[in-house]
Amino acid sequence: MAFMPMVMVAQSAKKPMAAAETPTKWNLDRSHSGVKFSVSHLVISETEGTFRVFDGTITSPTTDFNNAAINFSVDVNSINTDDEKRDGHLKSDDFFNAEKYPTMKFTGTSFKKVKGNQYVLEGNLTIRDVTKKVKLNVVYGGTVKDPWGNTKAGFKATGKINRKDYGLKWSAMTEAGGAVVGDEVNMEIKVEFAQQKA
Repeated sequence: MAFMPMVMVAQSAKKPMAAAETPTKWNLDRSHSGVKFSVSHLVISETEGTFRVFDGTITSPTTDFNNAAINFSVDVNSINTDDEKRDGHLKSDDFFNAEKYPTMKFTGTSFKKVKGNQYVLEGNLTIRDVTKKVKLNVVYGGTVKDPWGNTKAGFKATGKINRKDYGLKWSAMTEAGGAVVGDEVNMEIKVEFAQQKA
């Protein structure tokens, strides 16, 4: 039994475990956020659009948002390309079928810091009735307190998807053989979140 004191000394020499951070919850500040997309038109240019109605939440176990859980949704009927006829076509079954599938949803599966303020966000994006894995590059703008005492955090996410992967398959060709609407859609999402108060 002579080894017992040595074991006890070794145990007492261990440093106490650091207390885990309390997860924080964040809600989207819609008035300071935007969801934008662009797609090639007639091969020679790009057409841009936005979604005006969207929502999102973050639950973060750390102050720098590493490993945060992120969820986001978009109201398809809020699409706006500054052309009512085109918007109507985009809402039809040729594209989103907004009547049957009114919401796009993103559920994050991983949010990892790459270096500095650069992160990679991975998750499942559902459009219409199709869910695919996507990867977005994210720049974390920082966290500050506004003049009213609210804690805000800002992010900019960019990425690309192929619209045909999600059943948005309408297509037409120009006389030269190029697509009227490109398959690749570029996304730019600028968002500001407010920390939920206790």
